[in-house]
Amino acid sequence: MADDVQLYRVPDAMRKLRMSRSVIYEQLRSGRLRSVKQGRCRLIPESAIREYIGLLQQEAS
Repeated sequence: MADDVQLYRVPDAMRKLRMSRSVIYEQLRSGRLRSVKQGRCRLIPESAIREYIGLLQQEAS
């Protein structure tokens, strides 16, 4: 990954997406939201959040 990639911890992604912790983890398990793991920490790339928002918009139309 490039050095300028923005990564969010789950609590930060929760605030950004305005979703609960359980919904975030459900979306991660289903593969609809991508993440990477660094040690014990689950990190969600900014690009994955943008893709997920795009998916939600596509489903809504």
